[in-house]
Amino acid sequence: MAQIDVFENAYPERIYNIVHVNEEFTSVCPKTGLPDFGTITIDYIPGKLCLELKSLKYYFLEYRNKGVFYEKLVNDILDDLVKACQPRSMTVIGEFTTRGGMHSTVTAVYKPEDKRED
Repeated sequence: MAQIDVFENAYPERIYNIVHVNEEFTSVCPKTGLPDFGTITIDYIPGKLCLELKSLKYYFLEYRNKGVFYEKLVNDILDDLVKACQPRSMTVIGEFTTRGGMHSTVTAVYKPEDKRED
């Protein structure tokens, strides 16, 4: 996957939210090979680092031809972004367009106190 660049948070002592919305997200259904379309929303409270948007855009573009289920996709994005910027907390929401009369929303949440022992 593309490298996700970060930059130093100018206000690391302050609690504030950053929300990034990608309304043109595309991936591929692993069963049918047909394209999936959706909106990915990232809502996070930064720690010492913030996500850089150009690299985030290129990261998302790598999903364009990747066959992946929605649940894995949203959780993989969360894992990759948490690894890159170590936020205080982060939520990733995938809202996918209607297919076969159904639409799907998947939400994954990271809070440091929720860390599991693997």
